Amino acid sequence: MTNLTIIDHPLIKRDVAILRDATASNHTFRTTLRRISSIMAFTVTHDLRVRKTRVRTPLEETTGYVLADDIVIVPVLRAGLGLIDGFLDVLPEARVGHVGLYRNERTLEPVDYYSKFPQGLAKSLVILLDPMLATGGSASAAITFLKRRGARRIRFAALVAAPVGVKRVAANHPDVPMYAAVLDRKLNDRGYILPGLGDAGDRLFGTE
Repeated sequence: MTNLTIIDHPLIKRDVAILRDATASNHTFRTTLRRISSIMAFTVTHDLRVRKTRVRTPLEETTGYVLADDIVIVPVLRAGLGLIDGFLDVLPEARVGHVGLYRNERTLEPVDYYSKFPQGLAKSLVILLDPMLATGGSASAAITFLKRRGARRIRFAALVAAPVGVKRVAANHPDVPMYAAVLDRKLNDRGYILPGLGDAGDRLFGTE
C-alpha cells in the first residue's frame, strides 16, 4: 500500500504471534514488544546518514562512523511507550518527545491532551511510534502536531496496521513513510483491528 513498508523478518513473525496470544502475560507482552521494536528500528533507520570520525583501537587509529542525523523519537501516549525502549536500545543518541492522544469511543476520533517536543524538530529526523494504526486518526493528528511544531522529516512506525488507517495517513500525509510489522484484515465496529492483538496499552500496563 502507498507509503507503507511491511518489515518482513522471521523474528518479527515469531514475536507478532506471541503478542497476539490472548494468554500472554503483561510481562511477556512488554518484553516482546521491546524486542520487536528494536528489530523494527533497523529497517526504519536503514538510510540514516553518517559521517566519518577517527577511532583509536587497542592497536592503531582507524576510520569510524557516527550518525550525522539528529533523531527525535516520539511515542504516542500511552501505548507508544511500549516501543520506545527498543528504539532507544538501537538509537541511544536520540532525543525523546511525547504526544498524548486518546480515542473518543463514540466518534473514534482522536482527542489531544498533552504534547512536549525537543527543540530543533526542523533539523531532525522524527520517528513517531504507536503500536496500532487502526482508523488512522491518532497517527494523522500526531503527525499534524509535529508539522505545526516545525518537523519536516517524519517517519511513522506501528506494530499492527489496518488498511483503512494506512489509507488515511497516506491521504493526509503523503510525505510520511510508514512502517509496520504486519498489515491486518480490517477494523471491527468498535474500531479495533482484526485479528489484531487487543488494546496494546491495556495489555502493556495490565489495565485490561
